[in-house]
Amino acid sequence: MEVKAKKRLGQHFLKNEDIARRIAEAVRTPHAQVLEIGPGMGVLTQFLLQQPFDNFSVIELDEESVAYLQEHFPQLGENLIAGDFLKLDLSARYQGPFVIVGNFPYNISSQILFKMLDYKDQAVELVGMFQKEVGERITASAGKKQYGIVSVLLQAFYDTEYLFTVHENEFLPPPKVKSAVVRVTRNFDKKLHCDEEKFKLVVKTAFNYRRKTLRNALQTLPFPADIVTTDPIFTQRAEQLTVADFERLSNMLN
Repeated sequence: MEVKAKKRLGQHFLKNEDIARRIAEAVRTPHAQVLEIGPGMGVLTQFLLQQPFDNFSVIELDEESVAYLQEHFPQLGENLIAGDFLKLDLSARYQGPFVIVGNFPYNISSQILFKMLDYKDQAVELVGMFQKEVGERITASAGKKQYGIVSVLLQAFYDTEYLFTVHENEFLPPPKVKSAVVRVTRNFDKKLHCDEEKFKLVVKTAFNYRRKTLRNALQTLPFPADIVTTDPIFTQRAEQLTVADFERLSNMLN
């Protein structure tokens, strides 16, 4: 039995086992509770099962893939979750820290990252495959064209690493773009020195008008008029600002 990749689920099955092994071995958290998202036919799962994790589960939305996994990986048992990761209550499932791994469905990759941020006190590591463009966004530093909302919000709490590039022909069916494997590690030394909701608002508003200077991009937000006209930070654009700059801006908000 083979599983047919479904476009609506953003499925592209990795066929190179060496790449799958490298992803599995890239997890750095010792004695981790690990959740794999979208295992498909288990090319990555087989290597994750070989790792010395304290607990390993997978979550799969596709019914055909669930049936395949039940047949070929019976050792998963109740640790095979048939469902939607985006609807999963992670704090109910996990006591303490956990790690997310996967060859992630391209159509929900950004949503996976934002959900991880919602659980940032528990989600201590993520290792996985994204579209190359998304991988570059995750790891981009200020001043790079790829630098954006995801870069700033993740790097406020996590260290990010671009591990390696994966070419289109390593998948069935081949996607139209290259992919990237990245590692994102929670850094508990990183703490926001401002209100988190204000920080998110400022970052998202600034990048929604990334071609404008902040004076124009942020004009819908209640900054004191005298600061807007005198502080040189408002002459810059969003992509030029570091996480610390966005913290400073957030503290200026009335």
